[in-house]
Amino acid sequence: MLINTLNSFVFKYIRFIEMLGVLMRIFSFSLVSWMGPESPFLFVWAFNTTDAVILSWCSILKKDSAYTLLNVFWIMVGIVGMLRASQISLTDFKSVGLHLITQVMALVS
Repeated sequence: MLINTLNSFVFKYIRFIEMLGVLMRIFSFSLVSWMGPESPFLFVWAFNTTDAVILSWCSILKKDSAYTLLNVFWIMVGIVGMLRASQISLTDFKSVGLHLITQVMALVS
């Protein structure tokens, strides 16, 4: 299966991939620290959420529950941050979510 192949790849290069995720997180927080209110917040949140996905995947493979919890939490925070940075209203978000579910259901059936 594809997921097994991906897991094998990540596990084989886990030290490099984990370091990449850590460097991404350092970069995103450094960008906010240096630029302050002029930071490209949507980019920073997207970048930070991506590194949280990478680090979550690594910690799940390593069976490290503390870092898994921490990074899954950062994924949730990142999603909220991206929604706020993009200024999408809750109504728009519900509408897009409903449209996405409708399209997926049409594709499956």
